[in-house]
Amino acid sequence: MKQSILVVDDDPGIVASITPALQAQGYEVAVACDGQTALKRFEQAAPHLVLLDLVMPALDGIAVCQHIRLRSATPIIVVSVKGAEADIVTALDHGADDYLVKPFRLSELLARIRAVLRRGQLDRATVRCADLEIDTTRRLVLRQGQPVNLTPIEYAVLAELVAHRNGVVTTRQIVQRVWGPQYADATDYVKGVIRRLRVKLEPDPSHPRYIVTEPHVGYRFAE
Repeated sequence: MKQSILVVDDDPGIVASITPALQAQGYEVAVACDGQTALKRFEQAAPHLVLLDLVMPALDGIAVCQHIRLRSATPIIVVSVKGAEADIVTALDHGADDYLVKPFRLSELLARIRAVLRRGQLDRATVRCADLEIDTTRRLVLRQGQPVNLTPIEYAVLAELVAHRNGVVTTRQIVQRVWGPQYADATDYVKGVIRRLRVKLEPDPSHPRYIVTEPHVGYRFAE
């Protein structure tokens, strides 16, 4: 079965360049040119991944990202001309899994798509800690017996911490192991994901019990 990608962009030139490149790699492609249409296409196509512009008519990319995250953990890669640190952090905080600034090389886009789609393939033991259960074999996270909906990138970061539980994992190590060595300086990616994980997993996100910060070093999953 082919994997499908929803391309959401109001720039016909971007769509025209991305679509055949994706199809040549064996992906099925659906297209939307505004935010409202994107949500309709998302429901119809149930894509494996979304490529999402931020500046669009009808509904902007952040709003689209928020709507998708309310119902799905489908990976989202933001592709935007907005390259400021604040824009990147905002998109990641609202559920994006990756961020690519235009203009970009198609080879880099395709590499990031492959990386995002294969994340979450870690296969380790089940870990139980207080009211949390993390089954990395089934990629299942339960809190008080109820499933927690994590995005692929959130799960990948959590699985990395759990794999080295009670030890410190540096921010740089998380970046390299989850995003790849080419993202060595993208530490804000980690901060955004950690914030989201704490909201979903911690009894009190402002006083973390499970995902503990080691100042100036990284993070630790505390059993």
